[in-house]
Amino acid sequence: MLFMCHQMAMKKEAMEKLKAEELRRARAAAEIPIIWILGGPGCGKGTQCAKIVEKYGFTHLSSGDLLRNEVASGSDKGRRLQEVMSSGGLVSNDEVLSLLNDAITRSKGVSKGFLIDGYPREKNQGVEFEIRVAPADLALYFECSEDTMVQRIMARAAASAVKREDDNENTIRARLQTFRQNTNAILELYDAKTLTINAERDVDDIFLEVVQAIDCVLKKKQQKAAAQC
Repeated sequence: MLFMCHQMAMKKEAMEKLKAEELRRARAAAEIPIIWILGGPGCGKGTQCAKIVEKYGFTHLSSGDLLRNEVASGSDKGRRLQEVMSSGGLVSNDEVLSLLNDAITRSKGVSKGFLIDGYPREKNQGVEFEIRVAPADLALYFECSEDTMVQRIMARAAASAVKREDDNENTIRARLQTFRQNTNAILELYDAKTLTINAERDVDDIFLEVVQAIDCVLKKKQQKAAAQC
């Protein structure tokens, strides 16, 4: 009888420790900032992401990189994605969101924050992300004029060893028009959490503004976490 009581007490203690650990992880996950990085091709957001990662140690997640990595892995999902992309089709938002969710879940215990690069591309993707993954704390939109982006994209294409048929001004401008329409809808929906940054300045000047915004988010999360203790 005494042995059974001891066993039950040990089991109860183990369960309490497990619940405490789960609560700790849940609180830690809630404290991890999620930041959407928005901006057209050639706006310089890749450079800013690299600087954010260097300063804050955040995890940089790009939907394009995740797709390519999944295909390269040779998994069943990767093979399905390869078939879709090879046929010229568009990978569904459900698949992209699943990859993002998996990547965030894998890194939650060790990551200091997440940069979601180039996502959402339209407002419905943002809504689904916040339902299935977590609410974004901040959206950084790197604003750049169409002419500047066209010049940067064409310069990058000219320097590339691989030439693409769609790297011409008319096609690029058409893509940018679609991007602008979709992005305007996102900015309107998420106005309260969006910071629009003039991306046609010196890289370091832009980063100063980025740092101020991220530091503000981190401070708010710390204050919220302290209030819950």
